[in-house]
Amino acid sequence: MPIAFADIGGTYTISRVSGNDKVRAHLSGLGFTEGAEVTLVAETTSGYIVNVRGARIAVSRDLARRIYV
Repeated sequence: MPIAFADIGGTYTISRVSGNDKVRAHLSGLGFTEGAEVTLVAETTSGYIVNVRGARIAVSRDLARRIYV
């Protein structure tokens, strides 16, 4: 399921990242790679706050739909 549908506060393992090459490269550069653990910290009006690899990162709703856990 996309992380956009996950429970706030839950910790998950990324199973895949979808999108075109540019989107996957961007997310990979932020630390969103297969096997990485992510925690959905909060939902905002424009997207989500996610903890990945020890860093808190804000991702848009569109990008959150491309991160599968």
